[in-house]
Amino acid sequence: MRTSGQITGVRLAQTPSAQELRSRFERHSAFTVGVEEELLVCDPETLDLAPLAGELLRRLPQDRAFKGEMPAAQLELASPVAATVGEACAALLAARHEAADAAGGDAVLAAAGAHPFASGIGQLESGERYDAIQEEFAGVARRQLCFGLHVHVAVPGADRALAVFNALREHLPLLAALGANAPFYEGRDTGLASVRPKMCDLLPRQGVPPAVPSWEALADELAWGARSGVMADAAQWWWEARLHPRLGTVEVRVPDAQPTIGDAAALAAVVHCLVAWLAARADAGDLGEPAAGWRIGENRWSACRHGVTGRFADVRDGSARPTADVVRELLVDLAPFARDLGCSGELARAHHLVDHPPHERLRLAARDGGPRAAAAWLVRRFLTAD
Repeated sequence: MRTSGQITGVRLAQTPSAQELRSRFERHSAFTVGVEEELLVCDPETLDLAPLAGELLRRLPQDRAFKGEMPAAQLELASPVAATVGEACAALLAARHEAADAAGGDAVLAAAGAHPFASGIGQLESGERYDAIQEEFAGVARRQLCFGLHVHVAVPGADRALAVFNALREHLPLLAALGANAPFYEGRDTGLASVRPKMCDLLPRQGVPPAVPSWEALADELAWGARSGVMADAAQWWWEARLHPRLGTVEVRVPDAQPTIGDAAALAAVVHCLVAWLAARADAGDLGEPAAGWRIGENRWSACRHGVTGRFADVRDGSARPTADVVRELLVDLAPFARDLGCSGELARAHHLVDHPPHERLRLAARDGGPRAAAAWLVRRFLTAD
């Protein structure tokens, strides 16, 4: 008998113990980085979403660079583990070209947080995992036409990684604001910088992640999720940042997918440097207690509504300033770490995202031709490096 709130039809994976989690985060010796992006697969004539990701995957090499996801019109690209953001994103640009070649005349590709005019209800892939999610989440699952940019950073030392994750939570709205790239939904301007967070919120375990006081606590949470049946495995710990239980990385999942690899590289550089900066502060004992989730959530809303043109509240004293000013100050703090990590050029481009926010550029592209013109602009930008 099926119990409400349970993912059924799949075998629940054994969850890792605290010792296993710790060992996965202890194995790193450098701040390596990996980048993943979720792409829109579109019809070449109408530019609407086209459920052809499975067909493209059959044409592409069977390796970790290309992956399928639950929406049938979504193709995921993943870089190899890299020493620098430049190296990771060069691999992604090559993968974009390879995917576009595989599409031929049957599809075109683009990147944004959401499609500008497609129906909000889409076709999903089948398979044991996805069928179970559809069974539990019903029509909500078909509304998960969300496209994100995910950045993994390895942090040498398990306890250091835990401290970095807890401190990172309060910075997530700044990353969301900087990468907000989805103002349109179902052919209308939503008035938001990005509608994607609200689409994601239809599912559980979204938004600002809870603080993690210890590895034992994280192991207990993952085990509870499995025992209760609400998660088939730890991969369904779907927050905007997480301690990846299998890869042993700090994973940031909050930015929207970006029109160009140059924009994606800028955001990845901010994440890479931010993690290294927080690690240095952890070593110096300079990180305070984790901030309250609801306070971070208020900044998350500002990022969703206004992007970098909004206001950002200090999560401790409540003072509020323009988000753009806070981001610019953060970029100055991160610059020395960019030199060490070999991504000064990519980090410098983040200033361009502050001055020319992705959501404003997309609105400008739609000024004369509406959301369809915005989709055409995204397709044209897909293979450009900058």
